Amino acid sequence: MKTDGTLLLHHSDIAQLLSLEECISAVEKIFRLQGEGKVPASQILGVHASHGGLHVKAGLLPGSKSYVVAKANTNFPGNGRQFGLPTIQGIIIIFDAENGCPRAILDSADVTIKRTAAASAVAAKYLARPNSSVATICGCGRQGRAHLRALRGVLPLEEIYAFDLDERAMQNLATKLADELDLQIKTVRDLRYAIQESDICVTCTPSRQFFVRKEDVSPGTFIAAVGADNEHKQEIDPALMASSKVVVDSLKQCSAFGDLHHAISAGLMRPEDVYAELAEVVTCQISGRTSDDEIIIFDSTGVAIEDAITAVTVYEKACAAKIGNYFNLAA
Repeated sequence: MKTDGTLLLHHSDIAQLLSLEECISAVEKIFRLQGEGKVPASQILGVHASHGGLHVKAGLLPGSKSYVVAKANTNFPGNGRQFGLPTIQGIIIIFDAENGCPRAILDSADVTIKRTAAASAVAAKYLARPNSSVATICGCGRQGRAHLRALRGVLPLEEIYAFDLDERAMQNLATKLADELDLQIKTVRDLRYAIQESDICVTCTPSRQFFVRKEDVSPGTFIAAVGADNEHKQEIDPALMASSKVVVDSLKQCSAFGDLHHAISAGLMRPEDVYAELAEVVTCQISGRTSDDEIIIFDSTGVAIEDAITAVTVYEKACAAKIGNYFNLAA
């Protein structure tokens, strides 16, 4: 197989090459490197369209072989209903950091879904109660399913509440994952009850108004707030944010468009009120959970280093296994 030029990797290639377990390990590693000061700050650009938007996230992945990685992702929540298309679509480009050559172009969907779930799993490993057995998944699409699989790998989950405005999505998650993960999964309409009964709550929806309220969350709960990836989206009550221990993937990003952003805009928090960035917790610079009763929220906006480490993991495995097709952009 030709091995010069740019490697093109399709969605099916990535699904074959990248396990969720590998992704969790890679994401934990990159947050540790960031906490040790070995990874420079990443950058982000956002552009809004009438029915969605585009995010471009770029970062440098250092090492014996260094890469510059950029991901361009669109997010159009109405795609499934209107066009039968995925909500998230895009590409990742891996460049050689020594000479700028584009080494690979990857479909971004599987990388984005798995690295997002992996980050929540890493956060749960350090911030959830170790004996957490009951979880509520808010948003039962591909991201919700990936989160359940990832959390099952780091916590002794036994019972799951699945919540979604789409009845079919709830039933689909319950049907697909109950046997696969050996879990009891119940679809629910009473979200308040489900959250009150849960040790873990994951929110991965396109909501523009918060639906996880302060009064509905029991002491000791860990919340992974994933859906607010632009300034218009919101899932968590600002009053709940202000009264909880908040850990973020990126203080800069979460202050600009995460659920933290809404708490700041409401005058209930300041950026300096955030307890820690995840990298500080992973490297033990700052303790994670210090009490069984504290409510901890992981505000996850998705950082470029997660995409970089995951994409390069896929690329290097593809090269070793001789998977994918090469082409010459300059031809």
